[in-house]
Amino acid sequence: MSEKNIFYTAEDIAKILNISKPTAYRIIKCLNVELKEKGFIVISGRVPKKYFEEKFYC
Repeated sequence: MSEKNIFYTAEDIAKILNISKPTAYRIIKCLNVELKEKGFIVISGRVPKKYFEEKFYC
């Protein structure tokens, strides 16, 4: 996990939450739907670190 990167991938989230990659992809999809509804442009398969950390207390 690079500190310069502002996004988490499914692999990053799987490691952080100790879950499978398919489950991590489902979480990313849900978070991206929320962001899209708020008017943000999203990148499939990635979620902004800041938004993820707001939603999940890590």
